[in-house]
Amino acid sequence: MIKGQQNKWFLTLFMVSISTVLLLPLPVRADDKPADNPAHHAFPKPVILIDAGHGGIDGGTSHGDILEKNINLEIGQRLYMLLRSEGYRAILNRNGDYALSDENRWHGSRSRHMRDLTQRERMSEDVKTSIVVSLHVNWSKNKTRKGPIVLHQDEGRSALLAACLQEPLNDLYHSSWKSEVGEPFYLLNHTEVPAVIVETGFISNEEDRNFLNSSQGQTKVAQAIVAGIARYFLES
Repeated sequence: MIKGQQNKWFLTLFMVSISTVLLLPLPVRADDKPADNPAHHAFPKPVILIDAGHGGIDGGTSHGDILEKNINLEIGQRLYMLLRSEGYRAILNRNGDYALSDENRWHGSRSRHMRDLTQRERMSEDVKTSIVVSLHVNWSKNKTRKGPIVLHQDEGRSALLAACLQEPLNDLYHSSWKSEVGEPFYLLNHTEVPAVIVETGFISNEEDRNFLNSSQGQTKVAQAIVAGIARYFLES
């Protein structure tokens, strides 16, 4: 080997060695914590299914021409964008005004309501979600009742998720509600991953209704939910 060729050979070997080192994965310690953003989790990243309640023929609760289904979708779309901007993998189960029962071709029930519920539950299995956050709006005969209530499964992880969401929502509304078990709800009873129903306020209360029907209010509710989700993944 002549001297010039020898120098080229050593240079090539050096570059290959450096490239190999740069491509090696860095070691990960169990006590490593995210530097700045709580959404930067170890792989695999959590998948959050956002369930925008009701839709299509099912308007949910209402006050005049203010429909629950529209509020749920508006908050859901804001929540989806905020979660994605924070680095989460988020899925919104509807992005328009339609009923999920229309997409259900596998359930034999003649009940549109049952097909709707099973479609929502089935989606959490098909996409292997980490948590499910179902968005709804409350109603009461007592028009003074106001503020958010988070319902959870009778299970520890779901209860933790609900508590993490309830606190920032209470701070937003200056309320003192406590999260509670949502015993009769199909979604909570049939979803295997931690799931919660977030009742974002009372449409029967004028103050809540005006807040939830405004762009500013919808964005603030979505931001509070993101804060709660971030805390849940840090504590779970």
